[in-house]
Amino acid sequence: MSTQAAFAAALLDTERPCPEGLCSANGADPASRFAVYRNNVQSSLINALADSYPVVEQLVGTEFFRAMAALFVQHQPPDTPLMSRYGDALADFIDGFEPASSVPYLADVARLERLRVLAYHAADANPVRPERISAALADPHTLSELRLELHPSLHLLDSRHAVFAIWAAHQHDATLAGVDVYQGQHALVLRNGLEVEVFALDHGASLFIRHLRNGQSLLGAVENSPEFDLNATLALLITHNAITCLNNKVSP
Repeated sequence: MSTQAAFAAALLDTERPCPEGLCSANGADPASRFAVYRNNVQSSLINALADSYPVVEQLVGTEFFRAMAALFVQHQPPDTPLMSRYGDALADFIDGFEPASSVPYLADVARLERLRVLAYHAADANPVRPERISAALADPHTLSELRLELHPSLHLLDSRHAVFAIWAAHQHDATLAGVDVYQGQHALVLRNGLEVEVFALDHGASLFIRHLRNGQSLLGAVENSPEFDLNATLALLITHNAITCLNNKVSP
């Protein structure tokens, strides 16, 4: 192992000794100085995870979250200096983390919070004006070929648990009273201006939007989705500036 690799490994593993060859300019014990530095690095990474996953932390408590995050840091060190990208594998880590098994919805809440971070940092795109969308929907000559391109920040999550209701409860009084956590939900995440928004969808609407995002025509997406309220779903996308391009050309 190279000196640099040994130093990096020791930063993330408290069981490793201070790397050999370190010295202190003021004569202080190198091992003590390194321990302080290691603690600062690990605390910074754990704090970054806490910033990205506030509801996950609320669900399990700060002590449990920080202990879990410390193990995650050891197993999944950052591979980029951009801390906004750190922690994208936390949900999968939680899935395999036995001490969290008593909170079966925890991983999906982490997935929802990760999508919120991705939506916040997604590229900008100007929405199509509502009157243009209305005109396209009213034109029978082009409707069959109409495709709607969606905002880069838009993401969908399908969960076996009430992921939206759990997340929403923790934006207010942080109680799950009255929430059936085992009632599966579909969530839509997007950025409207500078605000990241989250909505609950029924299965048909979620699948319809997924078809649109995959390039299907409007009519094709409707035909390939279970029954849902098309008008309400389109109104949601239009009102929250999620439609960024109209494309009436049939894909080759």
